[in-house]
Amino acid sequence: MRTLTVLVLSTFLLPPVAFAQPYPSKVIRFVTGSSPGGGADLTTRAIQQRLTAALGVQVIVDNRPGVAGMLANEYTAKAAPDGYTILLQPGSFVTVSSQLNAKTPWDPLKQLAPIIQVSAYDFVLVAHPSVPATSAKQLVAVARAKPGALSFASTGVGSNFHLAGELFKLRSKTDMLHVSYRGSPPAVIDLISGRVDTMFVHVPTVHDYIKSGRLRALAVTGLKRNPLLPGVQTIDESALKGYELSGYEGVFAPAGTPREIVSKLNQTIGTALATPEMKEAWSAKAVEFIPNTAEQFAEKTRQDYENTGALIKAAGIKPER
Repeated sequence: MRTLTVLVLSTFLLPPVAFAQPYPSKVIRFVTGSSPGGGADLTTRAIQQRLTAALGVQVIVDNRPGVAGMLANEYTAKAAPDGYTILLQPGSFVTVSSQLNAKTPWDPLKQLAPIIQVSAYDFVLVAHPSVPATSAKQLVAVARAKPGALSFASTGVGSNFHLAGELFKLRSKTDMLHVSYRGSPPAVIDLISGRVDTMFVHVPTVHDYIKSGRLRALAVTGLKRNPLLPGVQTIDESALKGYELSGYEGVFAPAGTPREIVSKLNQTIGTALATPEMKEAWSAKAVEFIPNTAEQFAEKTRQDYENTGALIKAAGIKPER
């Protein structure tokens, strides 16, 4: 009887970790603040397919668009930090939206655990052919000669395209009118028709219009030329030394997710993105993947949060209400 009692007690006193299943052992929810068919949604689905195969469990995409990514951010941050809820967002949805669109103070550096940066890309500054400029340098001259006469479109207050324009204004000491739209399609339509003069935008979105002559590419925003537009100078080399504003997408988990799970996801996603098929898919849309650790991506997120915060303050950007 004494032996039986000891056995029963020892069963209940065993540490819970002895019964823990290896990660992952159930469905993983892959959240994004992008609508179905949107840029980040397409990235999420491309990675989701490979995660399902690599991890041996089903990975489902959960689209939660709204409030410039904050609905998805907050949903993920409140989820259990166990690796079964992860988030893919453009960097601006994390570092900019948290400063302009959060209803209450929200710090992504404390609420989320960066896993891996999955893409990096620049933008192109395009103009309607009626604008008398063929380069960023000439655009600066036109803008300085006629303060407030030129306009630039964006996909909303605080979007990367808006920030690129505000940084251009600050660095060039020019005055240009910002016109905010709800998404790229209506902004590009008005740009082609000449209702607005210029826009910072993703290269693939306007590449065909540039080739057909309906829009003119003036410069790109990265520090190196875009492979889809090799003949177009950077703003840094053309007009404003040191100018750079690029976009990226990354995967995050709720803060407090165990380090070993973050590392496993980093390695699994990184391996998938390094395959020839994924490299080709990324290259086709002028997107680059540079292998990085969770720690490196965390530092990238911190720097971006601080830099965008400084730009928001310097440009006097206020949230849309």
